Amino acid sequence: MHRWDRLMSRYADECRIRGLSEGFVKNVVRESDRLGGHLKRLRPRVSLEQVTMPVLVDYLRGRTAFRAKATVYSMVSLLKGMGRFLHREGVWTQDPARWIRGPKLDSRSRIPRRIGRERMRKLWAAAATGRQGYSRSLWLAILAALYGTGLRRGELMRLKLSDWDCREGVLHIDGRKTGRSRSSKVPQMVVRCMEHYLVARQNHLLKLGCMEEDSLFVNLHGHKLGAASISGGLRRLVERAGVGKITLHMFRHSCASELIEEGLSLPEVQAVLGHQCIGTTMRYLSISDPRRHQAVSRHPLNDILAQEGVAS
Repeated sequence: MHRWDRLMSRYADECRIRGLSEGFVKNVVRESDRLGGHLKRLRPRVSLEQVTMPVLVDYLRGRTAFRAKATVYSMVSLLKGMGRFLHREGVWTQDPARWIRGPKLDSRSRIPRRIGRERMRKLWAAAATGRQGYSRSLWLAILAALYGTGLRRGELMRLKLSDWDCREGVLHIDGRKTGRSRSSKVPQMVVRCMEHYLVARQNHLLKLGCMEEDSLFVNLHGHKLGAASISGGLRRLVERAGVGKITLHMFRHSCASELIEEGLSLPEVQAVLGHQCIGTTMRYLSISDPRRHQAVSRHPLNDILAQEGVAS
């Protein structure tokens, strides 16, 4: 597979020369490594020239199980790009990835979904009335961090105790996904939730005798709160609140949308969320553009309906 590695390294260099973002190049490298590992494990072994469409489809089937349509579409797109490169290089006389089609995406499903104020209130009420004292403090702090800073799940999970600056009210967030770390000044309510949680965390770890744990958020056993625990805990909280389907990423959408509605500029919101490209931040204008809301409020139709008594 050394040949594969050399080819994919050249493909990554070609992507850089074409001016594609470093984030895209990292995705290319990551996907090519996974595909290379899959081809290496095939039995009986096949050469690169013998790779067929069924081999690639089998790889995609395993890679895309339980993934969102947009994620599957992205993987297919990366695979097709590799296929075009290998075809140009003469490795594949016919590109087996050419006819692979990703799932059909509805453009409306790409609009970020936010959590309404009433649903958010019920969710916080459910967290505040939990039966276990430490869990109450933990989940109020998690909800505050998610809603107040727009954290991704991985960023939340990787937070260390040293990442919280209580004096400045700042949360230091790693940049593993984008390659750029950021520091987020949090609202006062988040500060209060975090400080209350840290007292509960200290007492909880003292009781368990495991004070060496340096993760910011720890579970009932005193260990780092993992991805499954975060997702499962939120799901149980949502069920208890009776607010329908809410995903962890919707807190990020809600944070971004409401910051824009409060008048923050796109670059400011981009800095808060840690977006690599401002185009990603611009998606939120479709649901929270304050100027559009102001324009609608000044629409002549409002005066006409008021004069006709429709609004009363």
